[in-house]
This record gives sequence, C-alpha cells and structure tokens, in this order.
Amino acid sequence: MSESRDGGTGLSNRPDLWSRRRFTAALAGGILAKPLAAEAQRAARSYRIGILDPGNPPTGPGPTYIAFRNRLAELGRAIQIEARYADGQPERLPALAADLVRLNVDLLVPIGSHATKAAKDATTTVPIVFFGVSSPVAAGVVASLARPGANVTGATDQLGDLQGKLLQLLSETVPHGSRIGMLTDFSNPGNTAGERAHFARIAQERGLAVIWADVRRPEDLDAAFATLSRGRVEALIVAVTPALLRERERVGKFAVHNKLPTISQGPGMVEAGLLMSYHPERADIWRQAADQVDRIFRGARPADLPIVQPTKFELVINLKTAKALGLTIPPSLLSRADQVIE
Repeated sequence: MSESRDGGTGLSNRPDLWSRRRFTAALAGGILAKPLAAEAQRAARSYRIGILDPGNPPTGPGPTYIAFRNRLAELGRAIQIEARYADGQPERLPALAADLVRLNVDLLVPIGSHATKAAKDATTTVPIVFFGVSSPVAAGVVASLARPGANVTGATDQLGDLQGKLLQLLSETVPHGSRIGMLTDFSNPGNTAGERAHFARIAQERGLAVIWADVRRPEDLDAAFATLSRGRVEALIVAVTPALLRERERVGKFAVHNKLPTISQGPGMVEAGLLMSYHPERADIWRQAADQVDRIFRGARPADLPIVQPTKFELVINLKTAKALGLTIPPSLLSRADQVIE
C-alpha cells in the first residue's frame, strides 16, 4: 500500500497507523508467499498418467475424461496422458499394463476389473487409482473399501443395492414377468460365484428366477442368445463389459426381435437400442477419482484412501425402443428419468 492510495484518509500523517499497515501487509505477504510458491512449484511439474482401457480408442475425449482432466486442472495439476487400449480383448491387458510401467508413469488409471487386475499384477510400486470396478473386494484388487491396502485405491461404480434397483425398475416396466435373463462375463474378476449367488437371492426375494448367459468374447453371443431363448426370459439385464459394449447393437436387435425389455447397469447401451439404463453419474465419479490422484501426488498412500462410492445416479429411457417393443412406460417411471430418448 502507498500513501497516495490512501489519498485523504489521513494515514500518511499518522506514523503509528501507517507502520501498522505496512507491518500487516508484510506479514500477510510472508504468510501467502510459501503457499503461492508451493502452488507454483506444484503447477510447474507435469505428471504422466497411464490409462489402461479394455475397450477401443475413442474418437475424441468423452465427458468422463474431460471431467477427470478438468478437475485435475482445478487442483493445479498439469498431466500428460499415456493411454493403452485392448480393443475388447482382455488377454492383451497384462502386456499393455507392463508397457505403461516401463514408461515410468507416475500413476496408473485402469478401467474395469480386468484392467485393474492386470495393473496390480504389473507393479507393486506405481500408485493405482482404478475406475469402474463393480466389486473391488470380490475381485481381489483391494482388501476392503475403507482401507484398500497395497498400492491400489479407486472408484467403484456400484453400490450393494444397485442390483436390487435394476430388478425393481424392470418389475415396474414388466410387472408380470418372473424370468430375468442376465448377460454378463463370468471371467470378470468381480463376477464370482458368490456374487452371482447373492444376485440370485435378491431376485428370489422378489419372486424372480435368473437365467445366466456368459459372454466373454463377441463370438459367445449366439450361444448366449440361445440360452436366453431356451430359458424363456421375459426381461433382460445387460452387464457393461468390453465384449458386450462392442456388440451392443446386436444385443439391442436381439432384444427387440424377441420383445425383451432390457436394462443396462452402465452408460452407452441405451443409445444402441436397449430400453433403459440405470447407473452412477460417471463424470462425478471421475471427478472424485481425480481428487484421489491429487492426494496421492501430495504424498498420500493409496492403501489409506477409501474407495470412492457413487452418490449420483442416472436413469435413461429409450422411448423408440419402447415403441418397437409395443411397451408403454409407466408415467411414474418416465417422470423419474434423467434422460428420455424419443
């Protein structure tokens, strides 16, 4: 502050007040100098993050990636991304994970159970922040949700009651259906026999029987469709796996042809012809995952960072598919939809 800035306040004629002002300004400057210097130092460094994705390379940055990068920018983190894609072939993930480790990335972000297991097998020292692992404890990638252990933490895209919610939404749509098909990947590390038994118990409590169809590769779809047809399913739940994402249009056509209402537990499926999806708002989870990354860059141990769990969910309904199925969506369900495709 200068005397001229104080103009006619009279401070220039009061040495005691002027000295106090200068002292306060100097003190404030000293207090702020260290945080500002630390912030500048943090911003000056660019971190390399390796993303391990079981799917195909996107045509452009999607909303989840943008949310992740923007949140890190808000936190003052400059990052460089090294991405590896398995093109829907999970067997390629171990080699891709090893490749990222050889690049000396500062942190790994694997997407899904297969990728997370591959990343964990590839390194015990590089911090791992996974995304999209539905059952991280059952998959064996963490010891517990509260204290993951080792070099791994992350964000799960599923809560314990999500399976019950999917069944509830199908029951509202098809109130008289009693046989539910489940298209999934038995080789997914989190899709254990215990997890399937748990889901079957939830369904049984609702008076529903579950017919399972295993799809590990796209070429498994025909056999899976045959299993569902033999089981005379009346509605279908579709897991989000690399193979099913890749073949989602085939799944949508099969469902419409067989008049099967469908619901997916992840995004990207309804646009391909499925009836509904109910899933966490992934951009929000990615922002929370970015917060975990920032804490690790500040010095936190992944082992001590609790797994992020979703708090916001989205319900999407495809009215074009409903019309093709000859189905009327209850108004009470439509009113709760976050997005309606017409």
